[in-house]
Amino acid sequence: MVDLKSLIREIPDFPKPGILFYDITTLLKDPLGLHTAVDALANCYVGRQIDCVVGIEARGFIFAPMVAYRLNAGFVPVRKPNKLPAATARETYNLEYGADALEIHRDAINHGQEVLIIDDLLATGGTALAVARLIESLGGTIAGLGFLIELGFLKGRVKLSKYNLNAILEY
Repeated sequence: MVDLKSLIREIPDFPKPGILFYDITTLLKDPLGLHTAVDALANCYVGRQIDCVVGIEARGFIFAPMVAYRLNAGFVPVRKPNKLPAATARETYNLEYGADALEIHRDAINHGQEVLIIDDLLATGGTALAVARLIESLGGTIAGLGFLIELGFLKGRVKLSKYNLNAILEY
């Protein structure tokens, strides 16, 4: 088995002093590492009915389509405001210093669909919770949330405790 953590570059003081950034680009360029990461994310849901996989902008767009392909499901992007061309639903959520928002096409999720949310990183959980709320507002059911990395010390899992959650690596 590939040691995925050994393929992730740690960059201190990025994007600001005191932050240790986990750079996944070094994992992405490694064919076996990328394959292993995608398989690990998908294998948590093999055998379950997954209708679509939602990827959160931006790095969720890297993994979610590959997981969707593995699960024979569709892919749906969730984007920052004003990036999608058709009618959207929006969810605003709080950040440490302010607020942000995410949007999804109103016709992207059908009532009763089983939806898997995929992103690269679980930190405080606010972004993933906003996406779950968007999907539920459109009538979708959250089949699970999958993350390559979980920053356990930020306790984002607590905000998402009502959902099935899988993280491949924990820091």
